[in-house]
Amino acid sequence: MAKNRIKTKYPGVFYHELKTTSSRRAEKVYYIRYRRNGKMIEEKAGYQFRDDMTPARVAGLRAKRIEGAELSNNEKRAEQRKKEWTLETLAHEYFSVRDNAKSAKTDQGRFRLYLKNPFGKKRPEEIDQLSIDRLRIKLLKTKTPQTVKHVLGLMTRIINFGADRGLCQRLPYRVKMPRVDNHKTEDLSPTQLNNLLQVLENTPRVDAARMMKIALFSGMRRSEIFKLRWEDIDFERGFITIMNPKGGKSQKIPLNNNVRETLAEVIRTSDYVFPGRNGGPRRDANKAFSAIKREAGLPENFRAMHGLRHVYATILASSGEIDMLTLQKLLTHKDQRMTQRYIHYHEEALQRAGKKTDDIFNHTIKEHSVEMQGTG
Repeated sequence: MAKNRIKTKYPGVFYHELKTTSSRRAEKVYYIRYRRNGKMIEEKAGYQFRDDMTPARVAGLRAKRIEGAELSNNEKRAEQRKKEWTLETLAHEYFSVRDNAKSAKTDQGRFRLYLKNPFGKKRPEEIDQLSIDRLRIKLLKTKTPQTVKHVLGLMTRIINFGADRGLCQRLPYRVKMPRVDNHKTEDLSPTQLNNLLQVLENTPRVDAARMMKIALFSGMRRSEIFKLRWEDIDFERGFITIMNPKGGKSQKIPLNNNVRETLAEVIRTSDYVFPGRNGGPRRDANKAFSAIKREAGLPENFRAMHGLRHVYATILASSGEIDMLTLQKLLTHKDQRMTQRYIHYHEEALQRAGKKTDDIFNHTIKEHSVEMQGTG
């Protein structure tokens, strides 16, 4: 702040003299001091010659800032910073602090393909609701509702990230998301399942076959199988610990005999059960999964690993021997609503049990009636 301050006749207005080598005369640099919202503010008001400032003009400027009719210097700088934060620069900051590298890479692709061109150079305040509606309608012509939802959700998260850090304003409206059918399940007929099991036993793609078996026999997600370490498997107590699953906290699921036998066939070459290159976590195996799927004659739209997780769930639900709460824990669903997609399989099993109950009662009543007639 200014040294050797000299007061003027106006309250809260003072200056100091700045001597320059380019000019023989000294120039006054004016400052103001005032209180607003209970906070004392002291800031530069301008230069005598460069800004054509006089004590009277500085006093007028001070009065406007006290009244809130004009922003303080700090507020002006903050507003300027906000103007510089476009969706693209916000996205750069957002991705730089993301923890999950894989999901961040996926979102970076979504931003580059769908958001950068229409909105990248715009500040959030410049993105109107109609433009977002047009983007949603355009994308839905060629993309699934789930993909479009991911894109619009990413844009909202980026803007909220900036708003939380004071870099921009939140959108003043709610972004309309496409409706997604989250109750879609994938299943295989007994013949398709039998064909798949035969291929898994005979295919030369051994690692891929074992991963598919574990997905089928345990319901584990593809990402969880890729990240599975030997230290996560408790062979003695019979549990697998799924570290950082999609639902959040680490979870334990039972190590059943089918999974145990599959794991017994794997030769340990890394800390990971199914390592990728250089012994690190595996990133992909889609080519091998797709080849096995074709050899087994499975439907083209059947998702190899995710579909087998659904098959696991439907088999258990339709058995009638696993209640929905237990199924939720086996699938490591954080929200029970995710498990509800299998409720109709469970209800069908209960209906079958109900029919068996009728048969048992009818048979018992008939036998009792015969006995009564024999004694009459």
